[in-house]
Amino acid sequence: MNKPLEGRTIVITRAASQADEFVEALESYGARVLRCPTIQIKEPDSFERLDEAIDHLYGYDWLIFTSTNAVEFFFQRIAHLKRNVSDLDDLRVVAIGEATAERLRSAQVHVDVVPPVSKAEGVFAAIKDFVGGVENVAGLNFLLPRAAVARDHLPRTLEENGARVDIVTAYQTAMPDDVDRGRLSAMLTGSADCIAFTSSSTVKNLALLFDTQDLSTILNGLDIACIGDVTAATAKEYGLTVAIQPTDFNVTALSKAIADYYAQDIT
Repeated sequence: MNKPLEGRTIVITRAASQADEFVEALESYGARVLRCPTIQIKEPDSFERLDEAIDHLYGYDWLIFTSTNAVEFFFQRIAHLKRNVSDLDDLRVVAIGEATAERLRSAQVHVDVVPPVSKAEGVFAAIKDFVGGVENVAGLNFLLPRAAVARDHLPRTLEENGARVDIVTAYQTAMPDDVDRGRLSAMLTGSADCIAFTSSSTVKNLALLFDTQDLSTILNGLDIACIGDVTAATAKEYGLTVAIQPTDFNVTALSKAIADYYAQDIT
C-alpha cells in the first residue's frame, strides 16, 4: 500500500536545530523533505534579566513555559547560576504544549497545568480553572521566560485580571547566518508540493529574504501548511491561502494533517 506522501516533496522552514522530529514524521508518511530553515534560535543579547528572575524565584507564584526553547535556555541558566531544580518546587508550573511538558518532566520538574488549547486564550482559561475562578487570579505573580519577540495577549489578559507578570527574554529568533536565497528559490520553484511553516517568524523571515509583503507569487503552486492559528494568520497577512492546519499545535499533528490532505488523492 502506498504511503500518503510518496512522491510528494515537502519544504520545511523550521530551525535546523529542531527539524529532526518533523523530518522523521514526514518521512514516515513517505515524503521527500527539503530542509530550508528561515529561522534560528539564539541566546539573547543579555541574560541579565533572566538571571535576576531566577535569583528571585521566591517572589513568584507561577512559572509559564511557552515552548521547549524557553525550557532549554531557562535550565541552562539554572545550571550556570548553580541553582537547583528543586527551587521550582514551590511554584505552580504551566507548560504550553505536550512537548514542553515532557521536556520539563525529563528535567524532574512538576507540571501543574498543560492547557488543552495552546493559544493564549486557552492558557488563561486553564489557569483560571486551576485557581478556582477569575477572581483568584488577582494578586498572583507570574514569571514568563520567552522569546524576545512574542504575542502579548496572555500577559496582558493576566494583568487585566489583577496579576503581576514579569516577561523576561530567555532566547531570541533570528535569520539563519548561512541562509542561501538562491538555493531556497530553486527549492521553491522546483518540484516541491507543499511548504510548512511552524511559527510566524518562519513566514516573516521568508518574506524578508525575498523583500516582499506578498509571498503568493513566490510560493505559487505550493500548498501552504501552518502549525496553528497564529502562524496561519501571519501567512494570510503575507498573501497566502492556508490549505493545511492541524487542530493540535505540534509537528506530529502537522505532519499527519499534511499526510491526510494528500491521502485524499489516493483512491
